[in-house]
Amino acid sequence: MIKRKDGFCGERALVLPQPVVHEMEADPVASLLHITDIGYYPKARHHFRERKSPITQYVFIYCTEGEGWFRIGGKTFPVGPDQYFILPAGQPHAYKADEQNPWTIYWIHFKGRLAAHFAQPCACPVEIKPGAHSRISDRILLFEEIFRTLEMGYSHENLLYACSIFHHYLGTLRYLRQYRDAVRPDAETNDMVTAAIHFMKENVGKKLTLNEMASQAGYSPSHFSQLFCRRTGYPPLAYFNQLKIRQACRLLDFTDMKINQICYKIGIEDSYYFSRLFSKVMGMPPSRYKQMKKG
Repeated sequence: MIKRKDGFCGERALVLPQPVVHEMEADPVASLLHITDIGYYPKARHHFRERKSPITQYVFIYCTEGEGWFRIGGKTFPVGPDQYFILPAGQPHAYKADEQNPWTIYWIHFKGRLAAHFAQPCACPVEIKPGAHSRISDRILLFEEIFRTLEMGYSHENLLYACSIFHHYLGTLRYLRQYRDAVRPDAETNDMVTAAIHFMKENVGKKLTLNEMASQAGYSPSHFSQLFCRRTGYPPLAYFNQLKIRQACRLLDFTDMKINQICYKIGIEDSYYFSRLFSKVMGMPPSRYKQMKKG
């Protein structure tokens, strides 16, 4: 990946060493599908990559916010929120974040004998919009599990486990309806407040306005707020902030992510505001919370 020299605030990336990649290529399980590079770039302004000389990896990019584009075979495709694409190996290509509204992306370079199977239907941007039965937050947790497993080291068991999760991760995209239908919602799913909370959870890494929440629920902002507050005891935006802090706590508990990286993962760009919000909800700043968990 080519990016500005000072990187992107909150970015995370791993490039697996070539001997490790060769080890996976020789393994009967890992050779089916394996990762060579993986990362997350929030608000990736000036992010641009052009490869005139083809590479042997497939390139997966999942845009959660913002906009960008990619070009392959002389065609240029715009990319927006909740869309992903996979660039095939062996073909020149280019991709770039929008200058005014740069994308936030999860990206993975991968290889293997099954790679073409998962990449074949994704030459154009594919939408995975949040909905009543979507499981976007579950998929993001799978990405985090892959990243964390590789971050812990390149033992043979770690590599095989990461490959297994990645196979499932791509399956959640390739077989989207089956993935969504696998967990049947309960009878309350049709309830407006339950659906609104699900919508918040699916978008916990984004900024949502009251108007967006109300529109999704099919009510006016004032009526939506009244119904939501009556059921939960909290205004919608306050409840959404609690979900963000709950997710931040999980990341502090189970990952080694830095606090400024966690900010971007939950859709807050200002680390000072994040610290104030965290302290308000949890009764202590995130640095103290993290230190307590270590002890």
